Amino acid sequence: MNVKRFIGASIAVFFAFEIIDAVVHMVILKKAYEALGPIWRPDMMSLLWIFHVGSFILAFLFTYIFVKGYENKGIAEGVRYGVIVGLFANIPYAFYEYAMFPLPLSLCVQWFIYGMIGFIICGIIAAGIYKPNKV
Repeated sequence: MNVKRFIGASIAVFFAFEIIDAVVHMVILKKAYEALGPIWRPDMMSLLWIFHVGSFILAFLFTYIFVKGYENKGIAEGVRYGVIVGLFANIPYAFYEYAMFPLPLSLCVQWFIYGMIGFIICGIIAAGIYKPNKV
């Protein structure tokens, strides 16, 4: 494993997750969230650090799994990996939430779509940055 490339790709993926989440949740879905009313925890803003820690861990695990299955097939490998992990993560995230909480299906579908886009972008980033050690 090329540790420097792994760390660099993980950090880049972390920042991509953070930026994508900010754009999706603070800009694109802002009005949808406001329409939900008092569904959120009253102390949610004080707990946002948990999201950042989770994104950090997710980025390193996402990249680690990518590196372990690395096939040196370029950007297409990153897209394929992003689709697979996106489906694995987003189906339960988006649709289990719909089944458990009084959320509009349209919001959960948007979470799924934007989540898929985010994982594909992060797969492309991992594929673009990571290269194994030369033997």
